[in-house]
Amino acid sequence: MATKAQAIGSIDPQISNLSTPINSLGLTKAFISNLPAYRVGLAPNRRGLEVGMAHGYLLLGPFTLLGPLRNTDSSHLAGLAATVGLVVILSACLALYANVQSAPPLASVTVPQQSKDLQGQKGWSEFNSGFLIGGVGGAAFGYVLLTNVPFLHDFTGNFFG
Repeated sequence: MATKAQAIGSIDPQISNLSTPINSLGLTKAFISNLPAYRVGLAPNRRGLEVGMAHGYLLLGPFTLLGPLRNTDSSHLAGLAATVGLVVILSACLALYANVQSAPPLASVTVPQQSKDLQGQKGWSEFNSGFLIGGVGGAAFGYVLLTNVPFLHDFTGNFFG
């Protein structure tokens, strides 16, 4: 039995807040509500730290394996430098967003309760500082793993060679 998509809080379906079988599913709501941006009770700095650590750690791999220095002895260091550079650029973009963001986030079908912490310049600035620290820390942790764990070093060094 197929369910018909219905607009939440309005009769007009052009609002783009439709209830579908995917975004109304309890599993989807549980997954989204456990992400750092939507988890209840986290400070903005902690939210940014978690998001930054994930981004810094995961961006190191593509820069190391696919960067222009991929077949050299300094590929890991070049990947670290590129990752830290991108995290700094993303942090600058977050700082710009914090200065121009004024409207509070809208409630949606999947996340009906939005965090009040990220509504304003102070919350976004705290998120940004956590993101920068977490991103650089996540990249540094990945670099330490790549350079000190023999299996990872052999895998990345001989991947394309």
